[in-house]
Amino acid sequence: MRLLKVATCNLNQWAMDFDCNLKHIKDSITRAKEVGAVIRLGPELEITGYGCEDHFLELDTVNHAWECLKEILLGDWTDGILCSIGMPIIRGSERYNCQVLCFNRKIVMIRPKMWLANDGNYRELRWFTTWKQKDQLVEFQLPPEISEALSQTSVPFGYGYIQFLDTAVAAEICEELFTPNPPHTELALNGVEVFLNASGSHHQLRKLDLRLRAFIGATHTRGGVYMYSNHQGCDGARLYYDGCSCVVVNGEVVAQGSQFSLKDVEVVVAQVDLDAVASLRGSISSFQEQASCKTKVSSVAVPYNICKPFNLKMLLSSPQKIMYHSPEEEIAFGPGCWLWDYLRRSGASGFLLPLSGGADSSSVAAIVGCMCQLVVKEIANGDEQVKADAIRIGNYADGKFPTDSKEFAKRIFYTVYMGSENSSEATKTRAKVLADEIGSWHLDVCIDGVVSSLLSLFQTVTGKRPRYKVDGGSNVENLGLQNIQARIRMVLAFMLASLLPWVHNKKGFYLVLGSSNVDEALRGYLTKYDCSAADINPIGSISKQDLRTFLRWAANHLGYSSLAEIEAAPPTAELEPIRSNYSQLDEVDMGMTYEELSVYGRLRKIFRCGPVSMFKNLCYKWGATLTPSEVADKVKHFFKYYSINRHKMTVLTPSYHAESYSPEDNRFDLRQFLYNARWPYQFRKMDELVQEMNGDRVAFKETGEDGGTAAGGGGMGVVAAASGNPKAGF
Repeated sequence: MRLLKVATCNLNQWAMDFDCNLKHIKDSITRAKEVGAVIRLGPELEITGYGCEDHFLELDTVNHAWECLKEILLGDWTDGILCSIGMPIIRGSERYNCQVLCFNRKIVMIRPKMWLANDGNYRELRWFTTWKQKDQLVEFQLPPEISEALSQTSVPFGYGYIQFLDTAVAAEICEELFTPNPPHTELALNGVEVFLNASGSHHQLRKLDLRLRAFIGATHTRGGVYMYSNHQGCDGARLYYDGCSCVVVNGEVVAQGSQFSLKDVEVVVAQVDLDAVASLRGSISSFQEQASCKTKVSSVAVPYNICKPFNLKMLLSSPQKIMYHSPEEEIAFGPGCWLWDYLRRSGASGFLLPLSGGADSSSVAAIVGCMCQLVVKEIANGDEQVKADAIRIGNYADGKFPTDSKEFAKRIFYTVYMGSENSSEATKTRAKVLADEIGSWHLDVCIDGVVSSLLSLFQTVTGKRPRYKVDGGSNVENLGLQNIQARIRMVLAFMLASLLPWVHNKKGFYLVLGSSNVDEALRGYLTKYDCSAADINPIGSISKQDLRTFLRWAANHLGYSSLAEIEAAPPTAELEPIRSNYSQLDEVDMGMTYEELSVYGRLRKIFRCGPVSMFKNLCYKWGATLTPSEVADKVKHFFKYYSINRHKMTVLTPSYHAESYSPEDNRFDLRQFLYNARWPYQFRKMDELVQEMNGDRVAFKETGEDGGTAAGGGGMGVVAAASGNPKAGF
């Protein structure tokens, strides 16, 4: 038997914080060595943090990475252990995303990434180039200060593997695993038995299974030990990197780290038998045949044995059941951990949430409550870093620290019900009950006086006073009156967040939390600069349907039983007067259901459908219950309001990314925000298709109601920056 102990890790790195990142790297190496591991794998670009973005274009970023690597190599960190460390490197005039393989205080090899992630949330080709010289390893001249310190002038650079006396090890970096022809296929035929995948992979609902299936598939028919390391935490932006570092042997998971955690460093260790890899490969005839005519891959020889001989005291890691979280748990723990990182790193003293008693803001409140529960639990488990952060943020003194989540929430979480004459007693009560269950410092504020003052000012300036539609007013008046309430709540939220700590003799400021969901953003069903305009939004990329499921789960599993009643209530903005014969409902206002919005969103983004192809797809999907003419009407209605309100996405609050059809403009969904909202060519094509199918030509009424007026005289249907749709809840 050739026994090999390996260690991979989840690291909570922070873009551009080199002290923090270096400390975590050293800590992970120390822990790996303490358990006897001879290979340590860290995540992609771990020295700099993955999310540096345009900072990668600065020479300082690369230079500081070299300085940190030098500090590691000058100590005893790499003595007797192969360490794969991620950092950017400049060679000539090219910048590469690299894994630096170090052993016994020397750089053994530098492996540049060959296939870069460049879609969705990723823009690696903006900062790095791909390594294209697959047929050779070249010599890379180390920077002078590194060369002098290490007494090493050059190092092999490129695509290849490390050949020890008793096994072969190679890197396969993140995106490369998911390419049509991944490197591990060729490397396995060249005798590589251990694969090191350093990754920067973000959390997305229901995504983990895809990742794990890739690791399992990589070694199921080829054999091998596949090590995976990932970031875990908020690296500084909208993404939460969800860890789950693991070790897979011959298609079976033998070690798996946590997916969501408040820990800064988590080391995952496995002990494997490399003879099991050789045995599997030797038993597959096709593998033998293909290996005999393989394309040769360059290697670097390291005359050292890293395996241990057979020893009864060294137990092998056994296959284990993969740990998956339910989508409801993902919504609780992912945004909860992301909020904690954001809070402790931003210098803020807590959060303030406008809590309407509706599903969206209540979901955000529950996630903050979950965060408080996680903090108390980790402190009880002995995490000193979480404890120190909680003491600082919660302003504890005299050796005290959080032991109760509700008590901690009272210190760091304000909730505010901002009611008006249009608000109901039911939502006011629900908000108060939920705040008590979570433990937040809750305020009940009436905004009618401020609304009245603004309307009086408007009347003084114009001589007119707007009325609601139910009182005989026009659509323009009705929309304007709703938006006034929504924007007042935003102004009040930021005022309270900045001044309430001062009132309570607390240091610092509070972060305002937003609570608009992904479907409302897609439809534009929110007022520009209302309470959708916050500091951060933990649910901005989560669908209404998923949130409602989460509320039912949280009522039982987080101990906030009032959430069941909140989930059962019909969504309403409560921005219009309540009458015996009229009640404002979100889905009526939008002209579509939340379920339909999810379908539109997935077709538009994930399946890249324009109006015509969406119409064709929905004719198949909804054809049993709707005529082609009805389907066309629905598609036109969606695209009209999507395009009218697209400009709102340019100022959307930075949101936790959790859903692949997010319309978030700044990073993920790159489309223009000025559209011809009538879509004349596309809608005409749909009309022709309807006519072909049943002879019923569809007429689509062009109006500018509920989203702003369409510009006259054949102009573009856009909304002035001062207009918008009312939002469900505050």
